[in-house]
Amino acid sequence: MMVFAAIAFVVVMWGLSTGIIFYLDSLSLTTFPLSMAAATLVLICCGIVIWQLRDANSTFAIAMSFAAGLLAWGWTEMSLYMGYVTGPRKTRCEEGCSGVHHFGHAVSANLWHEITVIAFAAAIWWSANQTATWCFTLLWLMHLSARLNVFLGARNVSVEFVPDHMDVLKGFLRKRNMNPLFPFSCAALFALTIYLAMLPQTFEITMATTLVAIGLLEHVLLMLPLPTERLWTWTLSNKAPVSTGSNPETKSNTHHHTAFGALL
Repeated sequence: MMVFAAIAFVVVMWGLSTGIIFYLDSLSLTTFPLSMAAATLVLICCGIVIWQLRDANSTFAIAMSFAAGLLAWGWTEMSLYMGYVTGPRKTRCEEGCSGVHHFGHAVSANLWHEITVIAFAAAIWWSANQTATWCFTLLWLMHLSARLNVFLGARNVSVEFVPDHMDVLKGFLRKRNMNPLFPFSCAALFALTIYLAMLPQTFEITMATTLVAIGLLEHVLLMLPLPTERLWTWTLSNKAPVSTGSNPETKSNTHHHTAFGALL
């Protein structure tokens, strides 16, 4: 029974937080200051929870520490896609930009965000809250893998999940049927899922297993020849029509903000 409760808790927390972030990102720019202010208050509460529960090992404490780590990660994603913590580069690359220079431009467009994520990870690690640490770290690494895969090329990329004012991000992504990194990303996540699943299933280990399995599923959905973006269009305030594109091998002007990305 505890195993099913852990799985349900992770799925519900992940799904609700992802849907809320997608929805807030799709609202008018005038709503962003209030959304970020509210998210920052939540972040402060998360910090308090992480610190206060760092030595607690009850099921409730573990669940709350996981939730705090997840919501702290959500703040970093909201701050990026709402344009508050991005990077020094604010304009799209010129036509034909590619290779190392193109990757460098992508890093520049996200630099302050990545530094913030590292600082958050270090602070959570310093708190010695084991659950919040592995939750935030797994979300960070899986999201980084997803973003690299979309940068190199993925089948499913969707412009409707990125606010218009973040146009700088849209020029860094490609729509392709496959890329060289994808098999390795999936293999690593699959191996980690199996390893965690074979351990004695406590509430905490089951939560970690579920989170990694969700990350694996999200990676797979990047390449499935299905309109997987429709899973999340219900969260968009403007209910913009979904565009799937027609040529998978050409550069796309879209950016895939995965649920990983909202959260994962």
